[in-house]
Amino acid sequence: MILKFIRYYKPHTFLFSLDMLAAFAMAGIDLLFPMFSRAFVNDLIPNGKMNLIIIYSGVILSLYFVKIGLTYFMGYWGHVLGSRIEFDMRRDLFTHIQKLEFSFFDNIKTGQLMNRLTADLNEVTELAHHGPEDLFVSLVMLIGSFILLAQINLALTLIIFFFVILTIVFSILMRKSMIITFRSVRSALADINAQLESSLSGIRLSKSFANESFEIEKFHVTNHAHLHSKKDSFKAIASYSAGNGFFIDMMTLSSMVAGGIFVYKGLINYGDLLAFLLFISFFTKPIRALIQLTQQFQSGTAGFERFLEMMDMEPKIVDCPDAKDLVNAKGEITFDRVTFAYEKDADPVLKDFSLTIPSGKTIALVGPSGVGKTTITQLIPRFYDVNEGQVAIDGHDIRSIAMASLRSHIGIVQQDVFLFYGTIRDNIAYGKPDATDDEIVEAAKKANIHDFIVGLDEGYNAFVGERGVKLSGGQKQRIAISRVFLKNPPILILDEATSALDNENEFAIQKSIEKLSKDRTTLIIAHRLSTIKNADEILVMTDQGINERGSHEELLRTTGLYSKLYHAQFKGYIPDALT
Repeated sequence: MILKFIRYYKPHTFLFSLDMLAAFAMAGIDLLFPMFSRAFVNDLIPNGKMNLIIIYSGVILSLYFVKIGLTYFMGYWGHVLGSRIEFDMRRDLFTHIQKLEFSFFDNIKTGQLMNRLTADLNEVTELAHHGPEDLFVSLVMLIGSFILLAQINLALTLIIFFFVILTIVFSILMRKSMIITFRSVRSALADINAQLESSLSGIRLSKSFANESFEIEKFHVTNHAHLHSKKDSFKAIASYSAGNGFFIDMMTLSSMVAGGIFVYKGLINYGDLLAFLLFISFFTKPIRALIQLTQQFQSGTAGFERFLEMMDMEPKIVDCPDAKDLVNAKGEITFDRVTFAYEKDADPVLKDFSLTIPSGKTIALVGPSGVGKTTITQLIPRFYDVNEGQVAIDGHDIRSIAMASLRSHIGIVQQDVFLFYGTIRDNIAYGKPDATDDEIVEAAKKANIHDFIVGLDEGYNAFVGERGVKLSGGQKQRIAISRVFLKNPPILILDEATSALDNENEFAIQKSIEKLSKDRTTLIIAHRLSTIKNADEILVMTDQGINERGSHEELLRTTGLYSKLYHAQFKGYIPDALT
C-alpha cells in the first residue's frame, strides 16, 4: 500500500525535493541554536568576546530571516504538493468509476461514492503534505540532537533518549486501536453522506407525503452512529496524546534532575546543561509532530485504503483485446439463445431468448412488468453481459465491438429523463458535446421544443435546475429527444418514453418520436398501446418469452393477450393475467 501511495509523488518529484530540502534546512537551523547558546555561556560571555557575540547574534538573526522564508515555502508549496496529489488521486478515482459497469452502481449509494471522492481524499492530502515533511524533520532533529548531545555527555543523552524510545514504543502499541476507530469514522461519514444525498434528492417527495419528521428520524440514526464513532476516535486520540505527553514531560523532568546532578558532580558545566535543555525544548516539537503525524497517518491511511478498495475493483464489462469499432452500422439486432440473470444465483430474467430486429424496422415490446422488456434494452448497449448466448449487431457479437463505438451508435430515451444541472443548451449538447449552435437549434426544432425555449427570458441559456425541476415532464422528454436527434444514431431505444405524460404532451412527443424513428432500427417499450400502433411488429412478452407477435391490426384480430390488453385499457381495467 505504501508503494502505491509513494507512486503519486513521482510526477511532483521536483517540488517534493524542494520541500524536503526546506525541511532539512529548517531542522539544521534549529539544531544550531542550542550550540550557539552553549558557546555564549561557556566561552563568549565569560571571556568577554564582544565582537564574536555581535557576529554570532548577526548570524542567528540572518538564519531566522531564512527560517521565515522556509516556513512560508513549506506552508504554501507543501500544501500545494498535497493538493496536487489529491487532484491526481481524485482524477484517477473518478476515471476508474466511469469504467465500472451498471451492476456496481446498482449496489452502492451515490453519497458513499461522493465521500470517497471528497472527504476521504482530503485526509489523504494532509498526510501527503505533512507526512514526509514531519517525518523527515523529526528524524533529522532527533538524530542530529543525539549526535550533538552525545558529544557533550553520552550518559545524560542516553537517559533522555530512553524516554524517546518509550514514546515510540507507546505509539506503535496504540496504532492498531487508532486504525480501527479511524476506519469506523470514515465508514460512518460515508453513511451520512449517502443519507444526505438520498434525503435531499427526494425532499420534494418527502414534503408531498408530509414525511419530514420521518426523514429527520432516519438522519438522526445515521448522525448518531457517526457521533458514536467520533467519540471512539476521540477516546483513542486522547489516550494516545495523554500517554505521549506524559513521556515528553518525563523527558524534560529527567533532563533537569539528571542534568543538575551532572553539573553538581562536575561532569558538565552550565553551558552544557543549557544546551541539553534547549535541545529538549527543540526536539519535543518534532516528537509532538510525530505524535500528530501518527494521528494523520491513521486517518489518511483509512482514507487511502478506501481509495485503493475502489481502485482495485476491476470492471467486469470491458473491451476484449481485439475489440473493433462498429463501421457503417445498419442496425440489425440479433438475440441468439440469450440467458441472463442480474444476480449469480437468481432466476434468469431471460432464458434461451432469441429475436431478430431487422435494420430500419420499429419493434415494440409489451407485456406485464418483470418479463424482461427493459432487460432486453439494457443488453443491447452492453450495460450488462449475457450469461449465455449472444447479442449481435449487423452480425457482430457486441462483445467484439469497442464499447465506446457500440454505445455511440445507440440512442436511448427513457421515462425518467435525467437532466444535468446547467443550461438547456448544455443538456441538449450532451448528445454531441462539440455541436454547433445551429445543430443544437435544429435538434430542438425536430423535437418540437424550440418555440418553448426561445420564449424563455434566457432562451437556450436558461437553467433547468437540479435534475430539471424547473421543467415539466413533457419538456424534459423533448430535451431528451433533442439529444438523440443531435447524436443521430442508427439504433434507437425508447423505454416508456411517454407513459408519464398527459394526452396533449404524449401526442406532441409521439410526433417527435415518429420523426426520430424514421430510417432507424427502433425498439419501443410501452404500456400505452395507443403509442405503438404504427410499429412494424409488436411482440407480446410473458415470463415464458414471446407469446404473440404481429402488427397492431393482426394482433387485434386474434383473441390473444394483446387484444385483451388493448381492449382492457380502454375499458379502464387490466386482467389479472396481464398485471
